[in-house]
Amino acid sequence: MPISNVLTGAHGSLTIAPLDTLPGQDAERIAATYEIQQAVGRVTGICLRINTDLEEFHEIGFRHVTSLHEGNIHISGTIDRAYINGALLALLMGRKAFNEEAKSQRIFQPEFNLTIQMVDTSVAGQAELVVNGVKLENWSYSMPEDDFIMEQVSFKAKSIDIRDSESSVPAVPEFVAIDA
Repeated sequence: MPISNVLTGAHGSLTIAPLDTLPGQDAERIAATYEIQQAVGRVTGICLRINTDLEEFHEIGFRHVTSLHEGNIHISGTIDRAYINGALLALLMGRKAFNEEAKSQRIFQPEFNLTIQMVDTSVAGQAELVVNGVKLENWSYSMPEDDFIMEQVSFKAKSIDIRDSESSVPAVPEFVAIDA
């Protein structure tokens, strides 16, 4: 049975998991340096977007769509965080943020998985989204006169896994090749 209770941001946490690749090794070093293996601290907002390039087909003389064709899937999002250290900027820049000599070398941008977990301890179950193959795209820093210093990063990702502890994975029909 899917989770049906209402959750707030207070029930959520954000963690990162470096991948077992060269870009993942850089992310792992940065996560260890800034001690963000357990949770990305002081996050105030996470926005996750999935856009599909649906293409509409209209026939001449008809106002409504006749057919929708699936297109590419784009996964992106933003994270707002109360500024504490340069961890997110380091995850964007990689070695180039630390080493002057690295600026002239070909170095991979760090890559990692983001886990967004929502747990309400008063009810059974939890919801979890694992955003795979994340690379940070943009970073901004805001220092208002009378408010908290904030940073924001935007990211793109390769895929998303849904893990609800109260629900089972729906059965996917077998694909059968049709011989021509």
